[in-house]
Amino acid sequence: MANYIVLASFTDKGIKGVRDTAKRSDGVRKMGKKAGVTLKDMYWTLGAYDVVAVFEAPNDETMTAFMLSVAEEGFARTQTLRAFPESEMKKILSKMV
Repeated sequence: MANYIVLASFTDKGIKGVRDTAKRSDGVRKMGKKAGVTLKDMYWTLGAYDVVAVFEAPNDETMTAFMLSVAEEGFARTQTLRAFPESEMKKILSKMV
C-alpha cells in the first residue's frame, strides 16, 4: 500500500460548516473505505493548512479518484503528497545509477 499526506484548506462552504468538520471526517473515512483507501490519521492544524491527513491506498489512481470524490463535496481544497517511508526510500535509493 502507498502512503499519502493530504494538506487541506477549508473553502467558504467548509468554514461556514466548520462546526461539523469532525463529523465530516467520519464521512471521509466511510468514503475511503468504499474506494479502498484508509484514513490513518487526521489533524486539525494552525497555519497555512486547516487539516493534515494521512491516507493509505493501493495506488496513485485509486487515491486520485478518491480525492476527486472528496473535492466534489466542496468543503476543502487539497494538495496530495505521495509519501515514502524509510524502507521504501532505501529501495528507491538503491536503484540510483
